[in-house]
Amino acid sequence: MAKPTGFLEFDRQNLTYAPVEERVKHYKEFSIQLTDEDLNKQAARCMDCGIPFCHATGCPVVNRIPEFNDLVYQGRWEEASANLHSTNNFPEFTGRICPAPCEASCTLNINDDAVTIKNIEYQIVEKAYENGWVKPIIADKKTGKKVAIIGSGPSGMASAQQLARAGHDVTLFEKDEKIGGLMRYGIPDFKFEKNVIDRRMEQMEAEGVTFQSGVCVGKDISVRYLQKTFDAVLLCMGAGQPRDLPVEGRDADGVYFAMEFLGKNNQVVGGEITDAEQIRADGKNVIVIGGGDTGSDCVGTSIRHGANSVTQFELLPQPPDAKRNEATPWPLWPQIMRTSTSHKEGCERRWCINTRKLVKDADGNVSELHGVEVEWSKDERGAWKMTEKEGSEFVQKADLVLLAMGFVHVVHPGLVEDFGFELDHRGNIKVDKSCMTTKEGVFACGDAVDGASLVVRAIAKGRMAAHQIDKWLMGETTLPVR
Repeated sequence: MAKPTGFLEFDRQNLTYAPVEERVKHYKEFSIQLTDEDLNKQAARCMDCGIPFCHATGCPVVNRIPEFNDLVYQGRWEEASANLHSTNNFPEFTGRICPAPCEASCTLNINDDAVTIKNIEYQIVEKAYENGWVKPIIADKKTGKKVAIIGSGPSGMASAQQLARAGHDVTLFEKDEKIGGLMRYGIPDFKFEKNVIDRRMEQMEAEGVTFQSGVCVGKDISVRYLQKTFDAVLLCMGAGQPRDLPVEGRDADGVYFAMEFLGKNNQVVGGEITDAEQIRADGKNVIVIGGGDTGSDCVGTSIRHGANSVTQFELLPQPPDAKRNEATPWPLWPQIMRTSTSHKEGCERRWCINTRKLVKDADGNVSELHGVEVEWSKDERGAWKMTEKEGSEFVQKADLVLLAMGFVHVVHPGLVEDFGFELDHRGNIKVDKSCMTTKEGVFACGDAVDGASLVVRAIAKGRMAAHQIDKWLMGETTLPVR
């Protein structure tokens, strides 16, 4: 452990952020990191807790958290980087955008504030880049086997890197113009600048990964070509089918899925399209339907556009404003009230709101949202049911409505239908324990199999799929399961 009495001596110190009035003027990251001296104290808070639930329960990639905390405390940063990278291909991704289930599972979090694991992870990898410790890991010999990976999100990138390090020739196909999936086109730059992806790509190219962006498999190249050209195929397309809002007026101009809005904004920031080609919120009354992270990203982006007002609706009740919820006790991820940096930039939030219809003006543009408050209760079987609250109907002006209600499953038209996979009851790709689909030699992992989830879980699934593919190709493998 780091310091036996550290958790008694030092309080948790969180990141600070640039002032709202400054950060809403740009799309750069705005967190202010701790000094090495302060981070040393934070690492010292890691306890000798016997069973590190942060590692065993909280972290999908099973980071050896107590070990790298101890190394940071001792100032052995390069060893901390090696330790961290041994389980996580991209700690710079998770250190920025992971919600940190590890911290929720921290033993100290039973009755105190958790160790600031996420920020320590972030600063380990950033120091590694600053000092040139992130270098290509090139296979000693090539296997002669060729693997195609479809989709360049975190699961696709992780599996590609692992398989290249095992000596396979890996080609990573991406339908969009640049690599990164929703990390590139869904998460705003003020949370995740895209040079973070680019610098990791440089390492992967040196390790032998071939990137083919702007290639839509099933359209630009066929399924037949994949199966004839490659020894194994891995599908990492994500859960790209958004949940729609089936109400009157849904077809009005000015009603968009969140990813249409966020994706185009990121393309402008990345120099791929012009301002005139994006969806703008300037001077508009914006309503975001959906209370999760994607909805929060729509809030922050709309504010940076200069929206007149931003309101976020959530169908479910407001979570309790507490450290823990009895329904989700430690070490589970607590269902509690969370407020993002975007919310703090200026946004009205309302819970238990159901949208009844959207109204168009004479030109076909959305002009109003008609909604109603709802109440939740359990029936005699214990199932939750929703009822409208009498007399709570309301009308709200809306010039732009953004649908951020999550994703239902992998997109079916195109590649999935061309392969003819068997799907599970949710509409995702069905795989066995070895990550293989119902087609021999064709594997799948990540959100395309599990449904929309976290970046850290996608990395873990990509590493697992790489292990299984290498074992299938070679009869044995030294790649870790996670």
